[in-house]
Amino acid sequence: MVARFTSRIIPADRRAARTIGVAAALLFAASLALFWPGYVAYDSLAQYAQATSGRYDDWHPPIMARLWSLFGDHGPAPMLALQLAAYWLGLGSFAAALAARGRRGAAWAVLAVGCWPPLLGWQGVVLKDLQMSAALLAATGILGWWRLRNRPLPGPALAVAALLCGYAMLVRANAPFAVVPLIVMLSPWPRGIARAGVALLGIAAAIGLSSPINHGLLGAQRSGVEQTQALYDLTGIGVATGDTTVGLPAATLAAIRARHCVRPYFWDPLGEPRRCETLVAPLRAEPAGTLYVRLAGMILRHPIAYTEHRLAHLNSTERLWVPRHWLGSAPLRASEPNTLGFGEPGALAKLWQSLGAWLMETPLGWPIVWVVVAIAGLCCALRGRGDDTLACALFTSALTMEASFAVISIASDLRYHLWTLTATAIGWLLLGPRRWPRAVTLLLVAVLLVGVVARVVLPEAPQTYAGMLG
Repeated sequence: MVARFTSRIIPADRRAARTIGVAAALLFAASLALFWPGYVAYDSLAQYAQATSGRYDDWHPPIMARLWSLFGDHGPAPMLALQLAAYWLGLGSFAAALAARGRRGAAWAVLAVGCWPPLLGWQGVVLKDLQMSAALLAATGILGWWRLRNRPLPGPALAVAALLCGYAMLVRANAPFAVVPLIVMLSPWPRGIARAGVALLGIAAAIGLSSPINHGLLGAQRSGVEQTQALYDLTGIGVATGDTTVGLPAATLAAIRARHCVRPYFWDPLGEPRRCETLVAPLRAEPAGTLYVRLAGMILRHPIAYTEHRLAHLNSTERLWVPRHWLGSAPLRASEPNTLGFGEPGALAKLWQSLGAWLMETPLGWPIVWVVVAIAGLCCALRGRGDDTLACALFTSALTMEASFAVISIASDLRYHLWTLTATAIGWLLLGPRRWPRAVTLLLVAVLLVGVVARVVLPEAPQTYAGMLG
């Protein structure tokens, strides 16, 4: 159906929008009941400890721990409610706006996307990545509610959306790569290629401001987390080339290579005390700035080794040429063991999570597939038909987020890609049916073939964290 671009909304569409809004509110209540009081992961417990002790560091985003501290020692439930409220606010706003434009099928489809077990299942886990995707979804939903109905955005709505975007940027390291391009694409200025330059400057500014905000305004102590990316990449180059100018002697590089400390899946073996932490201690002792300056020099000196190292990790996190049951895709079915007495969601939630885990083993659970789908959507949106600006912004946000993993990523958990899945699905529902470019269609076929072959011929991966450590 071709969307109507008139600003006039007929009574039937207005009633449909209200119905959609009520449905979104009911789905929020049902989701909250299903996942109450929320699943907690290892990272969640670390942030809760900071929130209740009042002692903050930057290994995890201090903005989330500060927010959590406002609820006292009531466990994960308040943050679960906040997270799910933002999630369904965003989806409900998009859906209601589409219904108000007469696109009722697309409106119900948006709510169906929100009910998809992998996405909703992960939203039942209180984690920084889900906080980021929920906050950004709420912000874009608010913008979409006004924009899709051709209404001017009121100041209070803009302020709330800006606050949510700011929170999203601070709660996930890669978030500026999603948030800033989204904002730039929705802005009336600049146009054309200048947008890319403004987006790059905005991303750099957001990353640069994060440290003063985290360590100054939010009072977080430095934990050394800023070193991890440089440490992972320097060690990867050193192991591949044997070049001691990475900052480690030849014998240490040989030991790191023998112990398989550098793994495409994640950086964790390098931080594991019983494995490799002592071997990279000389790098840990250096300031982060020194490490990144050295990394830049090593990239220029060994571009092939660096590229191979990063592509191996990118393949792992995008889940292209990987074995079946690649760890980290399924939404949690149990909380991290703890002594805090946190309850867990019931049997129905575990059944829901099991369904989500099964679906994540299909191509719909491969981030690389969603990258290709987003590329197709962006191509169609740029061709232009009516007002496709919002869809174009969502696709751009998804793709720039994924592109950032090529250089800034040290782990392969699927939860890092949930914004890409969500933004791409909503973008296509905003567009409606479009003809894919032939080249992108062929690319999708190739990706599916490669992924299926990999899962057939490669041996099954270890199914535990300890197993992935090696």
